Amino acid sequence: MATMNAVQRRERARAEYDAFLKACPTNQLLDRISDKWVSLIVAALGQEGAMRYSDLARKIAGVSPKMLTQSLRTLERDGILSRTVTPSVPVRVDYELTPLGSSLAALLTAVKAWAETHFDEVHTARERYDAEQASGAAAGA
Repeated sequence: MATMNAVQRRERARAEYDAFLKACPTNQLLDRISDKWVSLIVAALGQEGAMRYSDLARKIAGVSPKMLTQSLRTLERDGILSRTVTPSVPVRVDYELTPLGSSLAALLTAVKAWAETHFDEVHTARERYDAEQASGAAAGA
């Protein structure tokens, strides 16, 4: 059996990724990027460009300071965004998508647009389903 170097081992592991398996790193990454706040932060930065913390907090209604901070740190760690500190009084901190983040923003912006476009249809389907469930429960009682 031939031995593999590190590059070959990484390539083999990458070919064996299966996001349907809980332990797979791609499953963990999908979990991260499917988070509501992460999706909205990436979409906002994709549309607006570089933004300050306070601008993001205003843009993304309902996000708590704790969740915004945690999400920004996680995205920076994952290489999705960069954080630039400009020494001034007060200190200015800007967040901007990296090239990796920009490629993700295109996808998440499309998902956001889909949700905005199709919410009425989903809402109608929910109402129909709930009515059917209620009438089925009443008939079975």
